Amino acid sequence: MSALIERQSGARDHSIAIETTDAAHFAATRRRLTAAQRRWLADSGFVAAPGTFALLADIDGKLVRVLVGVDAQDALGALAALPGVLPEASYHLAAENVLTDATQAALGWALGAYQFNRYRKPKRAPARLAVDAADLQQLAPLVEATAQVRDLVNTPTEDMGPKQLAEAVKQLGKTHKAKVREWVGDELLKANFPTIHTVGRASERAPRMVELSWGKSSDPKLVVIGKGVCFDTGGLDLKPTDGMRNMKKDMGGAAHAIALAALIMQAKLPVRLTLLIPAVENAVSGNAMRPGDVITTRAGISVEVDNTDAEGRLVLCDAITYAGEQKPDLIVDFATLTGAARVALGPDLPVLFANRDELAEGVLAAGRTVNDPLWRLPLWRPYRRMLDSAVADIANAGPSRHAGAITAALYLERFVPDATPWLHLDTYAWNDADRPGRPRGGEALGLRAFFAFLQQRYRG
Repeated sequence: MSALIERQSGARDHSIAIETTDAAHFAATRRRLTAAQRRWLADSGFVAAPGTFALLADIDGKLVRVLVGVDAQDALGALAALPGVLPEASYHLAAENVLTDATQAALGWALGAYQFNRYRKPKRAPARLAVDAADLQQLAPLVEATAQVRDLVNTPTEDMGPKQLAEAVKQLGKTHKAKVREWVGDELLKANFPTIHTVGRASERAPRMVELSWGKSSDPKLVVIGKGVCFDTGGLDLKPTDGMRNMKKDMGGAAHAIALAALIMQAKLPVRLTLLIPAVENAVSGNAMRPGDVITTRAGISVEVDNTDAEGRLVLCDAITYAGEQKPDLIVDFATLTGAARVALGPDLPVLFANRDELAEGVLAAGRTVNDPLWRLPLWRPYRRMLDSAVADIANAGPSRHAGAITAALYLERFVPDATPWLHLDTYAWNDADRPGRPRGGEALGLRAFFAFLQQRYRG
């Protein structure tokens, strides 16, 4: 939260004004300035183009104002690049402002101020933006949740294995006085979570299933599930070097689920929440699962392992079955599930699947409202044939590379009770390069959209 400071009485007297402008308003902006400041803008070539800024001093040479060129419709991105480039100081958004949503601009600033400094000292502290108490109350949970996703995903597997991921859930439970339990190693077999055990058994780090429970039993039951594959080698169907390089992020679904659970509990939404995190490492050893093996899942459905690199859907299917047994009002799952989703929509746009049209429309609308876009793909059920097996009820993958994100979602749907509403997000959880507000590394994609949707669904 160092990126946001609450504006106390008189804080504007000690912070520097940021004025946003664009080509349409630049003439009016110039008229408010001194002659010396106008000459400085002319000499420096500042014309209010989006992504540019100019520092303005008073007659004594003291920095008193920053002009920022913006796209007035892109409030979230307008200030996002500034925390790392403006002089280290406190700033506030001036009344002279062309942006349509100042609160979104403050959120963009905060997201742009994020730094992952666990293994190195920061080069500098980010500049700070002063906001009023109401905005701070609204933004702080979203900023903290996004930072948590980024921190969890950015942490290397050596320090973020199944046990450490479970510890994050336990700490969350302690913070919000929730009940947490886990099944570890062979306890998974006794508790009938066979696919989670099968995927994780080859690692020296024991696989586990972690469950957090919170809320009143009289409230609607909400189950949030996150794929927690802490590292994915691909198993015996080994990934190539470039495909394996960033696989510490394969627990990005779990990171999203944990952060969403935190938002739900902090907001005290009237739900009976269950958070499920199947946490494993898909490693290679003598007892690794093999292509052609058959696993009987918790649901009693037999699955042929066509590809050991299609492991995420295996750990999720037992968790989804367990969730369905609780007869919830809604199941939501997050997973870095398929490369096919990235091929279809690229890294910035998570793929949404839903077994109810009204659910999908609600989440998409929420995403548009909070500038956290998603895109729906269909559960095209004729493609179920691509998961046919000659020896089992279903295969975890198939010979065709067509419609990979859809067939993965269809696999998961097989384990969702027909009467249970279900949402599935196939998210990248990663930024491949630095951009304003989106530093390279772990990223929360779809988190704000889902939280806004759940607030609307359960609070109205």
